[in-house]
Amino acid sequence: MRGRAAPAAGAPSFRFSTEALAERDRVPMFREVFGRNILGIDIAEPLGEGHFRADVVAKQLPGLNILWANYSPLRGGRTRAQLADGNHGMAFQWSASPSDGHHMGRDLALGSNDGVLISCSDPGGSAFHPAAPMTSIAFPREALAPLLREGEDCAGRAVPANIPAFRLLRRYIEMLREEDATATPELQRLAATHVYDLLALALGSTRDVEHTAKRRGVGAAHLSAIKKEIAEHPGRTCSVAAVSARHGLSPRQVQRLFEREGTSFTEYLREQRLLLASRMLTSPRHAHLRVSDIAFEAGFTDLSWFNRQFRQRFGMAPTEVRGPPPRGA
Repeated sequence: MRGRAAPAAGAPSFRFSTEALAERDRVPMFREVFGRNILGIDIAEPLGEGHFRADVVAKQLPGLNILWANYSPLRGGRTRAQLADGNHGMAFQWSASPSDGHHMGRDLALGSNDGVLISCSDPGGSAFHPAAPMTSIAFPREALAPLLREGEDCAGRAVPANIPAFRLLRRYIEMLREEDATATPELQRLAATHVYDLLALALGSTRDVEHTAKRRGVGAAHLSAIKKEIAEHPGRTCSVAAVSARHGLSPRQVQRLFEREGTSFTEYLREQRLLLASRMLTSPRHAHLRVSDIAFEAGFTDLSWFNRQFRQRFGMAPTEVRGPPPRGA
């Protein structure tokens, strides 16, 4: 993936959408701006009839670019003529829809979310028949090849979607779309390192890399997924045993993940529940609820303990931060 990323909060990002373009300009602009200038590929043709649509978001991390795309069915690839453009990196991509193509002298038939490693120094192409989300990671070849048992020889081979490290990679990449996940240079460097760890494990890492990648990248991906689950649903019944079972880990493994960050599962869960209670208390939408109702909704079963924890966290009692009552109340 090439091109200049626009400055944004956190990691630099870029967005391209055809929605603001006239219908006659959509395919030519998509082919030139996104295909040739960003990905360095030729969008040969849309497949099927109807209005062509494309929406692409790219995020730049240190030594790593991530692209999330939704577009109409199409066929495209890297031609021999484009090999002289100076792009000798590699990319790893997958799509929620089945696709077919060819690369490195191999025919490809990829199922939903199957992945493939692509060498930008070699021609190849793919056809995506149903419209579906597609994700691509681009990077210098020297950054990944030394981590792999087979080096670049694994390019052009299907990577099944059910490989555990690949499942974790897909989930982790989705979480990196959020601004908070890459808000600082340090978080951006860590995220890039974790992506490389997971990608190496999915493709087949060397023995020297495997231990570090499992401890570092896999642990980070599990922790991010667990935090996301808790942050999105802090009020539901959420024990360490239940969470660990959902993520295929032991309770002790989950506790260790939090301990490495200097906190605990219980502390993180309590913080998210207090934040939820604070949002509800200051929201006019919940002004009709009693404080006790909000406390229970946020996952607290002991009102006195909730009041003490809330005051300790925010410096005020829950009743002091209530939003205005609804009109007519």
